[in-house]
Amino acid sequence: MLRPKGIYKFYVYIITNKNKTVLYTGVTNNLKRRLQEHQEGKSKFTSRYNVQYLLYYECFGWIDKAIAREKEIKGWSRKRKEMLINKLNPDWYFLNDLYS
Repeated sequence: MLRPKGIYKFYVYIITNKNKTVLYTGVTNNLKRRLQEHQEGKSKFTSRYNVQYLLYYECFGWIDKAIAREKEIKGWSRKRKEMLINKLNPDWYFLNDLYS
């Protein structure tokens, strides 16, 4: 079954803890809900490190493209992830309010 591009939205995102010492990359079809789940501690890793603050995201029309991008970013060094974040969010503001 073919699905038209643009009807679906998938997000690749990077979140951090309050001190910005941990970077976590994930993928979701509902960024608002997923951020809420991170804040509620529903993810073992993010709960353990209190990772819940959105720094970066990208939007895709196809899940396979989003998953491929997530895997790509997860394979990067922290320095390269920081360079990516700096392009969209050079001051590393927490972007959660965009999705609350």
